[in-house]
Amino acid sequence: MRPARELRWPDLVWDHFSRPRFGGFDERVAAAAEAGFAGIGLFVDEYARLRDEEGRTPAALRAQLDDHGLALADIETVRGWCDDNGGPSAECHRLEGLAYELADATEARYLQAIGPYRGTIDEAAVAFGALCDRAAEHGLLVGIEWLPFTNIATPADVQAIVEGSGRANAGSCADIWHHRRGTNDDAMLRRLDPERVFAIQMNDGPMQPNLDDYKEDCMRFRVSPGEGELDAVGFIRLLAGMGVASPISLEVCSTELWAAPASDAARRAADGMRRVLAAAGEGR
Repeated sequence: MRPARELRWPDLVWDHFSRPRFGGFDERVAAAAEAGFAGIGLFVDEYARLRDEEGRTPAALRAQLDDHGLALADIETVRGWCDDNGGPSAECHRLEGLAYELADATEARYLQAIGPYRGTIDEAAVAFGALCDRAAEHGLLVGIEWLPFTNIATPADVQAIVEGSGRANAGSCADIWHHRRGTNDDAMLRRLDPERVFAIQMNDGPMQPNLDDYKEDCMRFRVSPGEGELDAVGFIRLLAGMGVASPISLEVCSTELWAAPASDAARRAADGMRRVLAAAGEGR
């Protein structure tokens, strides 16, 4: 097993939201190992449920992952880190506490942050820097994922906050869905510092929405890389050409795949991603 903090391109991570939000942890772990993933991601509120309802300790989760040759690569998600007072909300404190408890036991690599923020973008940069300082005490990189339904909607928004924070562990998450279905501006993406693209989330789907509600649409209709219209091969070539070196997370949020056995969903995501990497000349 490779430690989470040693994972890099093109190691594959099975993101938490490729399965239903709660439950099925044992099946998730077994399926990820069987499909050849190097690690998984875990949602902080699912960790809280595992701990509080199933009595699982962080050490027990770490042992289970070790037994399957998996690392806990990604922890999701903290929000509210720039609230009305310019600092974290009570909810953010709660989410961070769960994340750090988990990271201390598992030596996880990465913590995902999302918007919105309150105040000015300069105030957001200061607050994000403070979040990064807190996370650094637990060995975590922190990346902001741009989401078109928040006020951190583009790579440029993330870049302004990350650069303004001045922190070495401050970076971004590039999700193909939010890039292609958002600005779809490759030049804007190329302006990101490739060494600060700490997370990549791959999936696929239609270019045109099925629903008017963006958030609901992106949580229901994704497919595995190479099965849709988002040009997954081109996106991988773009990131490779930039010099991005982060591991690749598969975030295939799909009501169809959530209903399928975990082993089928994991295999379909991993096989699709490997075909995309091979077509992009990035396989190994």
